[in-house]
Amino acid sequence: MSKKVLITGTSSGFGKLMAFDLAQKGYRVIAAMRNVSTKNAGIARELGVIPNIEVVEMDVTSTESVNAAVVAIVKKYGQIDVLVNNAGITGFGLFEATTIEQMKNIFEVNVWGSIRNVLAVLPSMREHRSGLIINITSGLALITAPYLGPYNGSKWAIEGITETLRYEVQDYGIETVTLQPGAFPTGISDKPENGSDRPEITEAYGNATLEKIQKFGSIMYRKIEEYKMNPQEIADAVTKLVEMEPGTRPFHTTVNRVTGNLEQEYADTKTPYNQEWIKRMGWGEWL
Repeated sequence: MSKKVLITGTSSGFGKLMAFDLAQKGYRVIAAMRNVSTKNAGIARELGVIPNIEVVEMDVTSTESVNAAVVAIVKKYGQIDVLVNNAGITGFGLFEATTIEQMKNIFEVNVWGSIRNVLAVLPSMREHRSGLIINITSGLALITAPYLGPYNGSKWAIEGITETLRYEVQDYGIETVTLQPGAFPTGISDKPENGSDRPEITEAYGNATLEKIQKFGSIMYRKIEEYKMNPQEIADAVTKLVEMEPGTRPFHTTVNRVTGNLEQEYADTKTPYNQEWIKRMGWGEWL
């Protein structure tokens, strides 16, 4: 029987490609997105006619919506074998020029949206003593950069939650891993409504800072074009993780040719330090 894979944020970008690829591999894909009968009706129909894909309505910012979707999926299919928390938004601009409300919006989707889905699927995964949770974070879940503060923080949060959860659920046959994409042309960065929303603060910083912000963004887009960053690389990485045998999956997987996967080098160094810290604290049995 084919595994059941729930993917959030499938209306575009990485999520849509993941749904296509895993369905073609024979997995039963539950493609979750908002507004399936309105704004995203077209893409919902496009995905819905593909064999092995079922589109479901889910707003990751609503606990009620997430729980209702997961309950219905488990009732229909018996279990969810894999959860891919892909839904996310970004935000660009000066930290001081971003309101608390805007920061909350970023965390609501990137952090609480992922947490809602994790909490919803864990009971079934524990019952079946198997499961895989893939949280799509970012290279900025391991590194920091200017003008991306709230986004940076949200991805660090999910990285930490994924790592600590691993210790708690591994005895139930559940694996939690993260995948950190670099910068890709998915459109996630092209939505100004998610950026800093206090222009008067940005203006107060002066022209020199404004020029630096614009230069920063221009360099990023130039790098994306120079290295021909293709979102398919992330879909391929997810498929590879899903198809790996339990116990062989890396805790962190980075995909960023611009940096030569420097983030992976950092992650590979970080993991043994984390494990050594656990041992020195006397908690080695949790490893």
